[in-house]
Amino acid sequence: MAKITNICCLGAGYVGGPTCSVIALKCPEVKVTVADLSKERIAQWNSDKLPIYEPGLDKVVKTCRGRNLFFSTDITKAILEAELIFISVNTPTKIVGNGKGRAADLKYVEGAARLIANTAQNDKIVVEKSTVPVKAAESIANILKANQKPGVSYQVLSNPEFLAEGTAIDDLLNADRVLIGGEESSEGRKAIEALCSIYDHWIPRENIITTNTWSSELSKLAANAFLAQRISSINSLSAVCEATGADVSEVARAVGLDSRIGSKFLQASVGFGGSCFQKDILNLVYICECLNLLEVAAYWQQVIDMNEYQKSRFSIKIVEALFNTVSGKNICILGFAFKKNTGDTRESPSIFIANTLIQEGGSIRIYDPKVEEDQIFEDLTHPSITHSPELVRKNVTVYQDAYSACEGCHAIVVCTEWDEFTNLDYDQIYQKMMKPAYIFDGRKILNHQQLMSIGFHVQTIGKRI
Repeated sequence: MAKITNICCLGAGYVGGPTCSVIALKCPEVKVTVADLSKERIAQWNSDKLPIYEPGLDKVVKTCRGRNLFFSTDITKAILEAELIFISVNTPTKIVGNGKGRAADLKYVEGAARLIANTAQNDKIVVEKSTVPVKAAESIANILKANQKPGVSYQVLSNPEFLAEGTAIDDLLNADRVLIGGEESSEGRKAIEALCSIYDHWIPRENIITTNTWSSELSKLAANAFLAQRISSINSLSAVCEATGADVSEVARAVGLDSRIGSKFLQASVGFGGSCFQKDILNLVYICECLNLLEVAAYWQQVIDMNEYQKSRFSIKIVEALFNTVSGKNICILGFAFKKNTGDTRESPSIFIANTLIQEGGSIRIYDPKVEEDQIFEDLTHPSITHSPELVRKNVTVYQDAYSACEGCHAIVVCTEWDEFTNLDYDQIYQKMMKPAYIFDGRKILNHQQLMSIGFHVQTIGKRI
């Protein structure tokens, strides 16, 4: 396989944009084009305000853009020129049809494969970067083979991403591992080596793992399932801590010091969110059900059920503390992103909590330093969240700073662990709130003793106060 000099990525989202930006940075001799049908999104990538917030991303893009990194809506040209094509499109959970609510919807992946087959004039390495079910690469290969032109051949690789939003650039620059799966054939090995040669620019060879295609695909689902399982496990214990008087932070520290377990992903909170955990576990559940492994499916479903329970439990705690009614009360939600250092709101616990409080009659005020107002209303008025967009728009106000959002409120609910929230002047905030004034710390980031000395009634996760 000839040396790779031209790469394109189909999909300018949370994976494709950062991944290809770092490849362009580390491979200055390679032309990298990120292509997407959305004119608006591509315009944002070519502007000073990128469509996603990720620490360090601005600097990487500005260093490479116009040199060897390009963002374009000309997908045909990108495909024709590239020797290697990443498929990095959305793979949402199906909302209708067979597997509804569990299976991944591969319509965008299939569309990308058909587009490649209809456009390509010479051999291509096609790399699935999107999170997909096991055997998806086989489906892509079948589509390409069924529609290939004379003299054109394809190799399909699996190269799943292991990025955490908020640290994606560091995760790319200092990856624990890069996983590449491909066919166990001479041509397959050549394609794997070609992709390895890209990552070789900055990733130590011992950290580049090669496997067969199916192992690579399953490893991505398994990794996210294991991480989410840890969060649900500590969250289940947070309920026990509140009932017994134990402190979940102390329990997590004691457990995390066990070298066999480790401390990562043992932070109890209001629940996990993001684009991957819930989607990938549901996908795994569906695969297990299709394989008639019902006990295995039930096991992983419980990780999701525990996450839903944690969000519900926290919402109930808020209502009960406010004299069992929030009707007509102003409640401030600090943080709408699913975690700090990202503007991503997919599956954010804030959506569930805000919706619950709206349904209870509360007037909700929301502030997040990186989430746009349009995105907040898009999430809260989505048909899967509410049947009454009018009720949402009537009872939700988005603010541009935390102090304005808190003024006149009966309670503050911390849903995202932004550093900014630990540095607020809570004396000033308390003076302008309704009394009694409540704070519900869903991320365990605030100084609870200090808040109580000011006069706040404080409740948190996994600890009696």
